[in-house]
Amino acid sequence: MKSLLLVFALAPALHAITWQECRSMEKHGKDTFACYTQLTHTNDPAMRAEGFWGLGNYEQANAEFREAIASQNSGPAVRVRWGLLFHERFNDVEAVNLFQEALTKDPNNASAYYGLALVSANGFDGRAPQYLAKALELNPKSAEAHELAADMALENSDRETAAKQADEAIALSPDALDAMAVHAAIELLADRPPDAWLTKINAVNAKYGTGYARIGYHLVQNRRYDDGVTYYRKAIALQPNLWAAHAQLGINLMRLGQQEEPEKELQLAYENGYRDAATVNSLRLLDSYKNFQTFTDDTTILKLNKKEAELLQPYFSAEMHRAMAVYEKKYQITLKGKVQLEVYPDHEDFAVRTMGMPGLGALGVTFGQVVAMDSPSGRKPGEFHWASTLWHELSHVYVLSATNHRVPRWFTEALAVHEETQASPEWGDRVTPEILLAIRDKKLLPVAELDRGFIYPQYPSQVIVSYFQGGSICDYISERWGESKLLEIVHAYTKLMPTPEVIQTTLGESAEQFDKDYAVWLDKQLGEVVKNFDTWRKQFTELAQHAKSKDYAFVSANGQKVIALYPQYIGDASAYELLATAQMSGNDKMGAAKTLLAYEKMGGHDPSTLKQLATLEEEAGDKSAAAATLERLNYVYPTRDDDLHRRLGSLWLSLKNYDGAVREYSAVIALHPLDTAGAQYSLAQAYMAKGDRGKAEEAVLAALEAAPSYRPAQLLLLQLHDGSATAQPKTN
Repeated sequence: MKSLLLVFALAPALHAITWQECRSMEKHGKDTFACYTQLTHTNDPAMRAEGFWGLGNYEQANAEFREAIASQNSGPAVRVRWGLLFHERFNDVEAVNLFQEALTKDPNNASAYYGLALVSANGFDGRAPQYLAKALELNPKSAEAHELAADMALENSDRETAAKQADEAIALSPDALDAMAVHAAIELLADRPPDAWLTKINAVNAKYGTGYARIGYHLVQNRRYDDGVTYYRKAIALQPNLWAAHAQLGINLMRLGQQEEPEKELQLAYENGYRDAATVNSLRLLDSYKNFQTFTDDTTILKLNKKEAELLQPYFSAEMHRAMAVYEKKYQITLKGKVQLEVYPDHEDFAVRTMGMPGLGALGVTFGQVVAMDSPSGRKPGEFHWASTLWHELSHVYVLSATNHRVPRWFTEALAVHEETQASPEWGDRVTPEILLAIRDKKLLPVAELDRGFIYPQYPSQVIVSYFQGGSICDYISERWGESKLLEIVHAYTKLMPTPEVIQTTLGESAEQFDKDYAVWLDKQLGEVVKNFDTWRKQFTELAQHAKSKDYAFVSANGQKVIALYPQYIGDASAYELLATAQMSGNDKMGAAKTLLAYEKMGGHDPSTLKQLATLEEEAGDKSAAAATLERLNYVYPTRDDDLHRRLGSLWLSLKNYDGAVREYSAVIALHPLDTAGAQYSLAQAYMAKGDRGKAEEAVLAALEAAPSYRPAQLLLLQLHDGSATAQPKTN
């Protein structure tokens, strides 16, 4: 080998090797060390860069590319190649800059548009289709571009287009291995054997692990995580130094709830220089697990950060079991194994869990029977409804299990959105202005194409719009055909029917007719609100301006009119809140309570607003309503608010809901209040009322440990010891 290198270094080659030849050898599984080494000894810095790149010396390759573009004669091609190196080495910002520089030099450079499409496709930012279309327009004979088009179509659940684009790539380049991998993935997703295509791949390169990794990727994108793991393992078996596959194997094993093997695989990838954001952040996330406490029972595993585990466990455990009982009955399935829920107070930790997944909401994500979600403490108070999110994600668990993960993304999301409001009419996201504008501008997708609204959105709010559209489609089906039809659709998808066939089979009409009927139904639901949107926006702005200047007479006179134009709007500074403030300024507490109750029933869940409503209800003598209002806040923001739990505990105690009082006073203690003695004393009262003298004594002793001279606790302890404690303590 050393003598061969000496020949390359000292003697002119019989043939000037190109980087394309080296890449072709690599693609066909041949030893490329000598080929790439020869490139590093050329006089052309761009060629040297390609050589060092092929040898895995990325720093030197980067330096050589920098020298290459320093030349006044350097063209767009070297910038595109350098950009692809940056993309491969996890720096898409620099990659895009270089592709844009290439286009500055040559506005019709197809390779630069391909590079931009590649970066955008990885980020699911919606621009990839336009970039790729331009690349193919400029160079329709680019096999790589057709392979990318096949990948994107398959991500979009458009298997017909994916197969067509893969065939185009193979026709242009018979060794288009990635196109063959797309074909193999299509077969697997259709539950057909992929052997014919795997044989074709092996005939070109028997060690092409990248093809198997690509298959694994598409299986994962279709939420077939176990199958994806299988193919990542096959990729590594064929190509042990395929560090990207090691990283993805680790990430997907994490998604399945494992810890030891993922850490091993991710660490192996990291130590060998594969340090993309997903790998680095996943290792950090694994390290953070030492800060979590795990609660396990017969059917669930709940992982909570230690700093809030004591507080949140009663609420999350109870809601998990409630939702699972409903779904087990509704979907007629008993899960195999436990459901694992991970709750992250640091949103960035949660974001690691969703990295590389398209069309996912920013609050929760489901991987088989593992659910990860934000903690309410990880968000601004009232920013999201954790219980609604939990029901949404657990719906995925049951639907994916019921269909063996053979259901399109749009329908799982649609059904989950529908289930949020089935759990409670006040739950679920309300119709936002972006949704109304999409309806007005006729941007809703046909039901047969709804998947692409989640994968490659064509406008900024399309994912939000698609969630709404899917959920309202399920609402429509439930209203017209009955809730049982939704279960029929779930089972129809297990037969791998395309959506138009599912609609025809289960609902008895074509997808086209369904779209027309749904549009009519939706117009009845929201047509007036859509028509009045511009009027509402103008009047709402005017109302807000008058509220800001404290012109409460104007707000009181016009608030209800604005609400009537768009009653579903419960966003920041809604007309409900503005009107209630104006009513309170005029001491119209009854009117304010009525306004805020309407806000609550519409799904408003701003903590300070609902606490104000609870105060008005309690002042009016309706303790049950006040308690119910505060109870709603436990599903929104139970963290960092000992006032909520203290007030609710007192209300439940007075209403003889002793279990509720114990839970709320325990929550106060979990928040480590300044008045520990008072909180423990209140808990002791609740236990005493419940009839649990042992727990009452524990709490009263804890109160005295915090404040030995605390007189009420001393008296209660004496009563407990002499047996005179009553079953109904005095409450405030």
